[in-house]
This record gives sequence, structure tokens and C-alpha cells, in this order.
Amino acid sequence: MQKPKEYVNERERLKDLESYSILDTLSESDYDDLTAIAAELCGTKISLITLVDDTRQWFKSHHGIDVSETPKEYAFCAHAINEPENVFIVQDARKDLRFYDNPLVTNNPTVIFYAGVSLLSDNNHPLGTLCVIDNKPKTLSDGQIQALKALGNQVMNILNLRKTKLTLEKALISLEEKNQELDRFAFVAAHDLKSPLAGISGLSNLFIEEYGSQIDDEGKEMLALIEESSDVLRNLIDGLLKYSRCENIFKEDKSEIDLNDLLKNISAFFPKIPELKINLRTSINKIHTNRTAINQILINLVTNAIKYNDKETIEIEIGVASSETHYEFYVQDNGPGIAEENQAKIFEIFEVIAKKDRFGKSGNGIGLATVKKVVEKGCGSIKVESKLKKGTKFIFTIEK
Repeated sequence: MQKPKEYVNERERLKDLESYSILDTLSESDYDDLTAIAAELCGTKISLITLVDDTRQWFKSHHGIDVSETPKEYAFCAHAINEPENVFIVQDARKDLRFYDNPLVTNNPTVIFYAGVSLLSDNNHPLGTLCVIDNKPKTLSDGQIQALKALGNQVMNILNLRKTKLTLEKALISLEEKNQELDRFAFVAAHDLKSPLAGISGLSNLFIEEYGSQIDDEGKEMLALIEESSDVLRNLIDGLLKYSRCENIFKEDKSEIDLNDLLKNISAFFPKIPELKINLRTSINKIHTNRTAINQILINLVTNAIKYNDKETIEIEIGVASSETHYEFYVQDNGPGIAEENQAKIFEIFEVIAKKDRFGKSGNGIGLATVKKVVEKGCGSIKVESKLKKGTKFIFTIEK
């Protein structure tokens, strides 16, 4: 008996095999179906999907035999992987100097005929074989050989899908860990930034109170700019915190929400705007969804509708409807509208269309980006309908 030679790039081959995390896994019908088809097509009693590691050949699928592995030095497949581009065929092992006294030939399972196609990784290293075996001499037709190759390709397709799935799962776990680290960083950074900002703002106000009479108009204007810049940066920090935290917002439990109570709660956020009128249009009384998420979406949209409204009376209508799978909302205002070329931009983070709002302040381009992120986390979608001088309507859905 001749022992199989070591594959020319054995270290790299074993690394490739390990990357699939397939050894010693449970049987799976996807693989078992392929070995059953291979045996039927080639007219053999046995068909195997083998993976050759450093000491053994292990069977991911074994049709017609109960054994799950054999030593590598006895393995026909360990010979086959040294000729990975060819179909390795032994018509009668009893007459072959390499195998005639092999224990797998002289004892059970009495391997007389063997044909195996190598399973090649993306790096072109053979991981093992799809093989067919019989206990009598045999010859395969060209059609049978081509069919065996095709089935070998299907084995690799399944293995590669498994590897891709495992890679994606690891990437998702890593990404979630990084997101958690970013959330912690954002919280700490926001706290550390807001404290000195509050100090700057407080000191500028105190300076004006104590020394206002001694400062000329230009000095007062500079102090006012310091205060305004502090407010802008504070709002930016708050916006970024809300944007980062909305990632996990739908992990909270859903609850029943009375829509009239919802309208009252939203209106309560804007008590000092007497020119504001908010109406509710709906044919349903209650919804069952995540309260924090829907509050964040509606408050952001209503805030936007107020800030960028150019009318004496601000009119906002909130509509709610229900389909089989989603709740459907809209927030419509009587503002100046949004130009068509800007409608796609408004949902991009840090994208600001208007230089100043109704109150003379600059936006930070985070509010609508946050709304879009929350909506999509709720398995919904959002769009805008608007014409200049005819108001704007935001339409969004949230999965029930």
C-alpha cells in the first residue's frame, strides 16, 4: 500500500478547510441529497462527501455506509486531492499497486471501484472530494463523469454559502459591538462637551450682567455670537445623540396609544407658539406600536414644519390610517414647500437646505435623517410630497 503524498500547499489547504467551520458538524439534507443523486447516477452502492484534514478523512455525508471517518493514510480521497484538476478513478483497486493491500480494500467496506472529484475552494485548494464507491470493478461513461463534476460544483456552492453566512454573522456581531462602543463614546463625549459649553454660555451671560454697562455695542455683539455659537453646538450634540440612540429604539415594547392623547402630548411640546394649529385626521382611535419611536418621528416632523413655516398661522395636519401590515401616517403643513431638486437631499445627515429658520437660527441637518433612520428601523418607509408655495407632506409607515 502506498500512503498518499502530502498536498503541495498543505498548510494553506488546511487553513482554507478550517475557514469553512464544517468539520464534525451534524448531517444536513442538502449534502445527503447530493450523495444520494451521485450514487444513483453512477450506479454505485456508496457515495461520500469527504473532507481531508491533517490526520483523517471525515465524511460530511455518507450514503450507503455508516462510517463517519477513516485514517488519512488509508484514504483514496487523500490521493485524489493531489490531482485536483482531474477526476481520480480507480477501476479495480485489487490490481492497483497503491491500494491492493489497503485495509479499506481487503476489509469492509471493500473498496474496489472509486471515482472522486476534488472540492476546490476559492483559493483553488482541494478540501476533499465528492466520490462514488463500489465493491466491484466499474467504468463510468463520459456523461456520468460530467454529472459527478456538476454535483461536486453544487457541493462547493453549498459550502461557500455556509462560509458566507458565517462571515456575515461574525461581521454583524462585530458591528453590533462597535455600535455599542460608539454609543458609549457618544454619551461620554456629549457629557464632556456639554459641560464646558454650559460654562461658556453661563460665563458670557454673567459677564454681560456684571460688566454690560462698560461694554460697547461691538463687544456685546461678540458676546451674543459666543452665546449663539454655544447654542448651535449644543443642539448639534443633542441631535447626534438622538441619531445614534435611535438604532435600538424598536427594542422597546409596543403599547396601545390613544391618538387623541398622542396629539395632546405632541402639542404640549410647543406651548409658546400661539399661532400654531395642529389637527388630527383619522378613522381609527388607537394604534399599537412603539411609543418612543412614534413620538420621536412626529415631534421631529412637526418641529420642522414649524421652524420653516413662513405663514402667520402655522397649520399642521397629522393623518393616521391602518393597513393589514402597517400604520400609515402623514404630516402636512402650509409652509413654503421644498423644491423638487432638494427633496432627496433632506433625508441625508448634515444636509441643510434653508440657511435660517422662522426664528433666525440655523439647522444642523440631523432631524430628518433621524426620522428616516427610525422609520426604517420600524420596517417602514418615508417619502415627501411638496410643491413650492403649496406646503409639504411627509408620508411614512411603521410596521404593526
